[in-house]
Amino acid sequence: MRDVERFEKAFLSLSAVLLVLFLGALAYAAVELGARLPSREGEIDPTTVRSTAPFDAPGVRQVGPGRYEVVVLGQIWSFAPGEIRVPAGAEVTFIATSADVIHGFEVEGTRLNAMLLPGQITKLHYKFDKPGEHLVICHEYCGVGHHLMYGKVIVE
Repeated sequence: MRDVERFEKAFLSLSAVLLVLFLGALAYAAVELGARLPSREGEIDPTTVRSTAPFDAPGVRQVGPGRYEVVVLGQIWSFAPGEIRVPAGAEVTFIATSADVIHGFEVEGTRLNAMLLPGQITKLHYKFDKPGEHLVICHEYCGVGHHLMYGKVIVE
């Protein structure tokens, strides 16, 4: 009987230590690394999204010194705009939605990753420190042309 109790105490102690380490890692990622979840910014009628600001003119806009806003529209089977150019060191806010079905929005080599849902506006933030090219892919199957849905972010 005592061996079982000792095993249970050791198991519970180990579980508590791992839980504290996990919560500490989450706090570190949130505070020190600036990790944030994509936020739901609002709703939009998917049937009129192409004629509703800001999605009626997707693209890159400078909103301040070193700060840019990128409006992205996911649609069968492309992203608008297909190519995004920002300077190195820029803090970029992506405002994105889908015009038709669920799409994914992932910028490779970064931690930018979100689902684009019809009718939901998603906002993501990222600072591009180094020049280079990043592939943008749809990671949610969206139909027979899914493999054609990609773009790129060029950091100059």
